[in-house]
Amino acid sequence: MPKTFVSGVADITDREFEMFKNLIFQKSGISLHEGKKELVRTRLSSRLRERGFNTYMEYYNYVRDDDTGTELISLLDAISTNLTSFFREINHFHFLAKTIIPEIVAKKRMSGSKEVRAWSAGCSSGEEPYSIAFTMMDHMETIQTWDVKILGTDLSTQVLEKAARGVYKETQLQTVPKNIIRKYFEPAPPDGDLKLYRVRDEVKRIIFFKRFNLMTPKFPFKRKFDFIFCRNVMIYFDKPTQQTLINKYYDTLAEGGYLLIGHSESLTGVSHKFKYVQPTIYQKA
Repeated sequence: MPKTFVSGVADITDREFEMFKNLIFQKSGISLHEGKKELVRTRLSSRLRERGFNTYMEYYNYVRDDDTGTELISLLDAISTNLTSFFREINHFHFLAKTIIPEIVAKKRMSGSKEVRAWSAGCSSGEEPYSIAFTMMDHMETIQTWDVKILGTDLSTQVLEKAARGVYKETQLQTVPKNIIRKYFEPAPPDGDLKLYRVRDEVKRIIFFKRFNLMTPKFPFKRKFDFIFCRNVMIYFDKPTQQTLINKYYDTLAEGGYLLIGHSESLTGVSHKFKYVQPTIYQKA
């Protein structure tokens, strides 16, 4: 059967989709079912045009043979879905303010430690780790005297660049309370008619953004995390991959540390050692 062409690029075949599906799963853990063929076609077609390829097979071979891994990152950037907002799934931030932070403060005072470590895994364009930072700065007395670090990681370099800039449209701040905007944002130079706001440096100082692949066999972190947000990430993984990831999170958390997952996610069918606290919230007992 002759190939059909869409915008100058040959349409993706079933075999090509299967090859990309396997490559993406192998490199990122993202599991794409048959219904995602159209997503792969549309997301990658622009990369083919930019690189001057006429077929998906040509592009696949290019990605496979690129020893630098640069084009693989671009491919995964294109495939990744980065939907987020400030204070998304607000009950998690209420739980952070009312339960996690007081427990951390009490525990650290007993041990004499001032070190607090948190991880936003799959942080996208930064709204989640910034929301965590706002909550901690609002509910930890004298936070300036604490050694607080929030790690924000994602597979996509494109969204991490946006996160590190910390500049957002006024419309993106609709879920942010007015007092938080006044305290932790400042006006940025407008983009035409668009009003922009920048996260203040005092907030940025406690957040570190880094590209990280959750499929890394052994997490390299030297210090344990007091809590981890990994929300709406595991929906892209199959059950065995979810189980491996959950067990790595368990090992990476400090005793009594919390794992918060997305409202569309569940640990049902996943073998783990976490204590159930409430829907989407688990604790390392």
